[in-house]
Amino acid sequence: MGIEMKNIIFESSPGFMLLCIVAGVGYAWLLYTSKHPWTKNLNRLLFAFRAVTVFFLTFFLLGPIIKQVQNVLEKPVFVLLQDNSLSVKEVVDSAARMTLSSQVKELEASLQDAGYNTHVTNFSGGEGFDETFGAQATNIHESLRGVSNRFEGRSIAGTVLISDGIYNTGLSPAYGNYNYPIHTIGIGDTTSRADLMIRNILYNKIAYQGNRFPLRVEVLAKGFPGESVEVLLLHKGGVVDRKTERAQGDGLLSFEFQPLAAEAGIQRWDVQVEVKTGERNTKNNRATIFIEVVEGKKKVLMVAGAPHPDIKALRAVIDQNSNFEFLLHIPGVEETPPMNLQPENIDVAIFHQVPDNRGLAREIFQRFSKSRTSLLLVVGASTDLNLTAQQQLPLLFEQIPRQFDEVTPVINTAFSNFVISTEAFSMFSGFPPVQVHFGKAIIPVDASVLLFQRVGSLTTAKPLLYVQTDEKRKVGIMLGEGLWRWRLHEFSRTEKTEAFDELLGKLVQFLSTADDRRKFRSYTVQQQFSDTESVVFESQVYNDIYEPVFGNAIELEIADEQGKRTQYTYVLSPGNSRYAIDGLKEGVYRYRSSTLINNQKEEVRGQFLVVAQQIELQNLTADFELLRKIAATTGGTFHPVNAFNQLQQKLLQREAKSIIRTEERYDSLINLKWIFFLLVMMIGVEWFLRKYYGGY
Repeated sequence: MGIEMKNIIFESSPGFMLLCIVAGVGYAWLLYTSKHPWTKNLNRLLFAFRAVTVFFLTFFLLGPIIKQVQNVLEKPVFVLLQDNSLSVKEVVDSAARMTLSSQVKELEASLQDAGYNTHVTNFSGGEGFDETFGAQATNIHESLRGVSNRFEGRSIAGTVLISDGIYNTGLSPAYGNYNYPIHTIGIGDTTSRADLMIRNILYNKIAYQGNRFPLRVEVLAKGFPGESVEVLLLHKGGVVDRKTERAQGDGLLSFEFQPLAAEAGIQRWDVQVEVKTGERNTKNNRATIFIEVVEGKKKVLMVAGAPHPDIKALRAVIDQNSNFEFLLHIPGVEETPPMNLQPENIDVAIFHQVPDNRGLAREIFQRFSKSRTSLLLVVGASTDLNLTAQQQLPLLFEQIPRQFDEVTPVINTAFSNFVISTEAFSMFSGFPPVQVHFGKAIIPVDASVLLFQRVGSLTTAKPLLYVQTDEKRKVGIMLGEGLWRWRLHEFSRTEKTEAFDELLGKLVQFLSTADDRRKFRSYTVQQQFSDTESVVFESQVYNDIYEPVFGNAIELEIADEQGKRTQYTYVLSPGNSRYAIDGLKEGVYRYRSSTLINNQKEEVRGQFLVVAQQIELQNLTADFELLRKIAATTGGTFHPVNAFNQLQQKLLQREAKSIIRTEERYDSLINLKWIFFLLVMMIGVEWFLRKYYGGY
């Protein structure tokens, strides 16, 4: 590294330096040509001090700038990238892993001596050689891409990739674009052995209690031609079902099961492939899945006075949600069993132009309007507004309108009950008009408007779709009919119905969800956790007017599948409402969280799931061909681990070509501190000598 001063640049013409010299010498001549009480030599010294000082002070007025050139010698970077995944640990013994660690450290020291800037890292992103080999997944492409990102803008001489070539997440590294040579070291066992491996399990994460659900197990069979392969399905330690297929050669075998979801809650199911003689890796013969069994679907009842295209549009939205069961009742056309017309059996009731002027479903409407069931009313030309005005519903007109108007929808940006995507905003602005009653609707002050009415190009304050939430229930009011036109219009433009389905789907989901009015809430931030991450609990305590309060001690009890209970305690404070628990093994856990509010114990119960990461044990056969391909496409070389020294010799034979980077820097001359102190010293010395020898 070196700094060289190239020249001085002036803001004004350099010719003015002659005036600076004249000013310095002239000022000194006027001051020191008169009589003086000191010697001639001292007078000459004082003359020089004053001339130099005045010269520099006037010289700085020219704004001189120093141009500096800095040359930096940058060593090339060499990265040693270690595959620290569990698949290596399963195949390579501890002695071989220790030897590999020593070889990497020796190579690092040799490359540093040869003029390289070396970095040892691993697939987990940690620095140095990881001797634990505990990574639960392997993403070779992302690790190699991380090298490019980390050393972007620097000269990368190469990377030594030490791996077994097995990847189970991310893209294939064979097709990655890497801008540096990759030298690969192959570790592990490439021998292809007979094996039965659970490759995949296909199932729905949610099943409904009392129903059978499909479960497909895909087993990769290698080395057992003509032999029978048996798969067992286990639940709570007992065999529920077993299937047998015959392997014709190496390939996938499918096993179909239809187990019964008998109990509600998160249920554990184990899949076991019977071990055959000759299998070396039996850890991939077993897998565990977890299925949440819910008590039943939420029932959405639609009551209409007559068939209408809106019914099909709304049904298409509701049927997309697997948690909903759609029920339709049109008197005299399509009727549902009487039990489905009881409010206690329904989660959301949609009345399309009901009550109608013919009074066909009047009794059903009155029954639901007096209940606690959430409602969605679609008002149209056939709606009996006189009857709706008699109910305690957020729907009332100043005068019963007799005329109709056509309006288009505008989404209210201030609506906060649920989030609507920006794509839906733009799509709804272009929807065709719907027909509404021409009149002023009186809506409650606590109602939330989701859609406003736009007449022509004027957006009004009149609501088109709004919801009201109280302690009793949630009610949504749609003041127009013709929803089917919106869905059809969106499909004609995009061949999709995402915006329409999003808004109406979230509306029905919002109406079906009961408000949580509890003063104490405690829950896990997610339903499922990996055994490598923390299980995090969130707790909140509220006072009588539902303001958050702090300082409460939270008692938390967690029980595993064997019934072992563990107690935890923590205190809520502002900004600290969460509690993390580490080290939980795979399984279904039940928790009980409690606290004291007004000297009364409040309690919350629930469950969560911890899943073990086992993908590293699925395949233990090293893929040296992939490592060869990576090396060949990037200009590197491949060596098995027993030829590690050969790679080291080849790398040390190459010259480490450093890069000289030149940086130019401009700085004002007046900013140099040594000049300031020099001038102060000269002025001080001159003043002292003059005073000392009697000058004034």
